[in-house]
Amino acid sequence: MPLTDFQRPGFASLVNLGGRLLGPALGRFVNLDAADLVATARARTGLEHFGEPDLRPAMEQLLAACTTEARLNLFGRLAVRSDLLRVLRNRLWMERDRRHFPGIAAQSIDRPIFVVGLPRSGTTFLHRLLSQDPGNRVPFTWEAMLPSPPPEAATHDSDPRIEFAERQVRWFLRLAPQFQRIHPVGARLAEECVLLHSHSFVSYQFDTMYRIPSYSAWLEQQDFRDSYQVHRQVLQHLQWKCPGHRWVLKAPNHLFQLPALLATYPDACLVWTHRTPLDTLASLASLCTELRRVFSDAVIPTEVGPELAVTWAEGVRRAMAALDSGLVSPDRVLHVPYPELIRDPLAVVRRVYDRFDLELSAQAEQRLTQFPKANPKGRFGQHQYSLQEFGLDPAREAERFAPYCQRFLDGTCHPHRRART
Repeated sequence: MPLTDFQRPGFASLVNLGGRLLGPALGRFVNLDAADLVATARARTGLEHFGEPDLRPAMEQLLAACTTEARLNLFGRLAVRSDLLRVLRNRLWMERDRRHFPGIAAQSIDRPIFVVGLPRSGTTFLHRLLSQDPGNRVPFTWEAMLPSPPPEAATHDSDPRIEFAERQVRWFLRLAPQFQRIHPVGARLAEECVLLHSHSFVSYQFDTMYRIPSYSAWLEQQDFRDSYQVHRQVLQHLQWKCPGHRWVLKAPNHLFQLPALLATYPDACLVWTHRTPLDTLASLASLCTELRRVFSDAVIPTEVGPELAVTWAEGVRRAMAALDSGLVSPDRVLHVPYPELIRDPLAVVRRVYDRFDLELSAQAEQRLTQFPKANPKGRFGQHQYSLQEFGLDPAREAERFAPYCQRFLDGTCHPHRRART
């Protein structure tokens, strides 16, 4: 079903109608004031200290953009308030844990593997594929949502936070019933790093969910070292009582911040997936449009496409500059073409393990072989999209991404097909 056929569930339309009727009083009904959110989080936890780095400046920048630019409906305001309160409570609880248990901060994160690449270039599939190896440790959605108290190995599969996360996912899918066909979600699935970065309020999670151009512009000026510090703190929390042999992490947005990533994780290894940009842009624009429509009644698809094109052209430019600077040793980067990943996933995994001198056990190989069969592309329905519905001109975007395409795709920027499923 094309996104032009988007229909909001009836109950959601009624709730948002109530929000419109409230008019100017909506801001008092769902308060998005930073001081109020901080006070509420402290009152609900009985805790005072958020730890370092300071989260207030970034939170205030985000809230200003959400209230003046995001064109939020009532569900959108409720989502922002709920999400930010969750993050604030997490920071309070994590700081309490770190003060009481010094062993958390002493945790070492050694040779993590980061899956990076343009959004919709197979990063999620590869990340979740690698999560099938019992020797790999990934952050699951429920852990990224509620990292405190530190999960324990003995109760990891029955932790009550799993049910909380599943309820959140079910609510989201009631509001966006078509989202699952674009990007499968679930409490027990491997989650990407934007949810970890959100604990600093310096995260690309927020400008994916909401139209907040001033926050996006501010975000591009940050060096992200503080955000990666918080990212590391979350991993230490998750690892303390529930370790694995190695962390496997994923987010396309790491491309923007490789210097900060490598300053935090100097021995990190990178797996960079590559797909024709005009395929990724149309697919990403459809995902972003579907997501933003949950929180706003004024999403214009032809605005979304050009916004994302400019953003991700800058992302790959920064990543290529980081490679050219010598920041990343060539033997710590593996480039993976998307067609190869889809054609033979196990062969790609073997390349990853060979490049980084890792052992692939027989048990892991069996589970890796089964995963694509159990999770076929399109199992939740067709995902249809086109460049034109998102205001993207193929010739213009091919020119914009020409340096990337020339370097990694033999100069081929154009989409393989008008629509993908």
